Amino acid sequence: MILINLLPHREEKRRRKKIAFFAGVAASAVAGLLAVGIWYGVVEQLKSSQQERNAYLGTEIKKLEDQIKDVAALNAEIESLKSRQKAVEDLQTDRNVPVYLLNELVKQTPEGLYFTSVKQTGQLLSVLGIAQTNERVSEFLRNTAYNSEWLEKPQLVEIKVSGAQAADRTQKRLFDFSIRVNVKRPQEKPVPVAMPASGSAPNAAAVASAATKG
Repeated sequence: MILINLLPHREEKRRRKKIAFFAGVAASAVAGLLAVGIWYGVVEQLKSSQQERNAYLGTEIKKLEDQIKDVAALNAEIESLKSRQKAVEDLQTDRNVPVYLLNELVKQTPEGLYFTSVKQTGQLLSVLGIAQTNERVSEFLRNTAYNSEWLEKPQLVEIKVSGAQAADRTQKRLFDFSIRVNVKRPQEKPVPVAMPASGSAPNAAAVASAATKG
């Protein structure tokens, strides 16, 4: 017996293929959405973790900044205290400087040399006086340059024959001189330098030359 299918089987086959195609598309879409959802969740989790780390770092940075400010304020206070201490020490030192200077001048002044004026301006001491010979002045310059704890860097400003002696040739010649010398503070005392030979004494040639011109 022969069976003949008179139903529209081709249309039915197409319909089934369409159903299968749409089912596959739907399954792919669901799988894609599921993958996107999972990835989004992972990204959000990573983002949240990073935000927590950033917040922690921000908190720690703020703590460090506060500590740095405290340290800076402490350093500023320490520097201010040091400045005040130095100012007090300088005042105490300056109060006794005139006594030390007069004592030092007496100690370093050779015989035959006399002071007529001593004036201090800041750290500079101006000395005027009379000497029996220019060698006395040279000796004073050597003493203040190498042997003094309070005086340094002496400079001969002028030396000349005394005016009263220049008019009277019968009396022994005296010399008027002017010297500038720097004043040292006790904390600035340098290591003592050995006294050079008399032939190489500083300013000796200048003293002799100036005295000759006078």
